[in-house]
Amino acid sequence: MILENPIAKGNTAAIYLVDNKIVKVFNDNLPNSTALYEANKQKLAYSYGLSVPKIIDIINVNNRQAIVMEYIQGETLGNILLNDIENSKKYMQISIDIQIKIHAIDVKEHELMYNKLIMKIKDAKLLNIKQKDYLLKKINDMIYDTKLCHGDFHFFNIIMQNKNPVIIDWVDSSIGNIRADVYRSYLLYSQFSLELADLYLSLYCENSGIRKDEIFVWAPILAGARLSENVSTENEDRLLKIVNEGLKKGDM
Repeated sequence: MILENPIAKGNTAAIYLVDNKIVKVFNDNLPNSTALYEANKQKLAYSYGLSVPKIIDIINVNNRQAIVMEYIQGETLGNILLNDIENSKKYMQISIDIQIKIHAIDVKEHELMYNKLIMKIKDAKLLNIKQKDYLLKKINDMIYDTKLCHGDFHFFNIIMQNKNPVIIDWVDSSIGNIRADVYRSYLLYSQFSLELADLYLSLYCENSGIRKDEIFVWAPILAGARLSENVSTENEDRLLKIVNEGLKKGDM
């Protein structure tokens, strides 16, 4: 397979368009199970009838693992919103309808949110022992169920294929408490626009019947977990502030 210039590049992989298919080629420093791990998560979402790119194959490209999947032609809902900001409520509502549909799915066998959060807190190098002990205890005190959570849900992970939304990037999905998944989305939106983040949260709560205080109790945990991701565009100080505010209040 001949790969030319990638159409996108992230922290873990490069994305290529080849023969009208997407080829996601992972960095060679990742575990050998990375492609299979991500592909299986996407297959699970697909199996529940969600609009998700179909996995075609897992291959080796120049000694690097890769996933071949269906190419979804279209524009992200995020780009559409930013180009038509006056109608942001309409586009945000589209995303929330999708997220609520995801959250309604009950899954018995999938990665546990509990385990994922524990691992992330332990891996967060900027957290000190006191902060980690607080967050790990708080994780243990929370209630979990078996609802499907995307783990990185925002409108840039939704591609509008004509008028049909398709959800991408399932590597962080898990089963657990949907309120944690909602706070994760809020945290991502608030990094760029508090106004959009507040719009998202208000609409989600209005549509789901879940209260904001049920969601914000997850704030220090999700902020701490975010610190393990080493995202160059993220403001680490604001995440530490959220963790420390929780620690100060001792909101166990």
